Amino acid sequence: MSPVVVSIILVNYNGAEVVLNCLRSLLQFLHTVPYEIIVVDNASTDSSAALIAQHFPTVKLIIQAENRGFGAGNNVGATEAKGEFLFLLNTDTLLTSDVLPPLIMLMKEYPSVGIIGTKLLNADGTFQLSVADEISIVGEYNTLKQLKQYTDPQQRDAIEQRFQHVQTVDIVIGAAFFIRRSLFETLNGFDETFFMYFEESDLCQRSRARGWQVLYTPDVAIIHLGGYSVGKVSDRMRLEYRWSQIYYYQKHRPLWEQVVLRVYLIVKFTIAALKAPSPINLKILRFILNINHAPTPSKRIHAVKKL
Repeated sequence: MSPVVVSIILVNYNGAEVVLNCLRSLLQFLHTVPYEIIVVDNASTDSSAALIAQHFPTVKLIIQAENRGFGAGNNVGATEAKGEFLFLLNTDTLLTSDVLPPLIMLMKEYPSVGIIGTKLLNADGTFQLSVADEISIVGEYNTLKQLKQYTDPQQRDAIEQRFQHVQTVDIVIGAAFFIRRSLFETLNGFDETFFMYFEESDLCQRSRARGWQVLYTPDVAIIHLGGYSVGKVSDRMRLEYRWSQIYYYQKHRPLWEQVVLRVYLIVKFTIAALKAPSPINLKILRFILNINHAPTPSKRIHAVKKL
């Protein structure tokens, strides 16, 4: 039996409606490169873990006692991986071709590249944004501006044209994230303080800080349905997003940017709370106003459990 070259890791949370189709697409299209599939189930309460075990006996299934987040789940999967490369996939992705040979070829062709992000497509085959500028005040403004342009059908084609060739970028999103296992281990994997959001941005940032490049390729396309699990718990995810955003700035950005971010968010959520005094708006505002707060895993879990 040939040694494993690529370890494909999926983190599942209540994904019964999508994960089985994802796994079927992997088995249907991947035939040329030796690979393994590792699914880490983050304490799902639906039938997804049992269905995976029943229908995909060759998949290595790791069942977690609690949901510790996307990054932590991938870290668990990586400890079991045998491949030279890790391919981190969301459970709401679908392959339509054998994507591994071109990804490996790019890694061999560009030895300074540590991470590759693929082209992502919506369910109808249209272009989906999958890259972002470095996280900063200016970077986030540029990314939001690009997202606004993307939502305008008249500008979408122009944006897609910018991503018609292989190019170095600051960040590729974690839906389809191809990384050298040696680099992942050197970086100690994902920072598990991020439960969800910004964890791949942090990994890309730490990778680039060590001199590695992040590459985007349009030559590999994967369907990404998008936002499957997040949509089920939107209030919790709104809090998670701001928690991770502030933690990222504390970790990587200068003090003046941390202050600017807090002021912007205070204004934003004060207005939101006045217009709609919902518990989640008030909770986020209280969190932002606590200027002495430094996010930690235990504090994050305590705050989220109170939702």
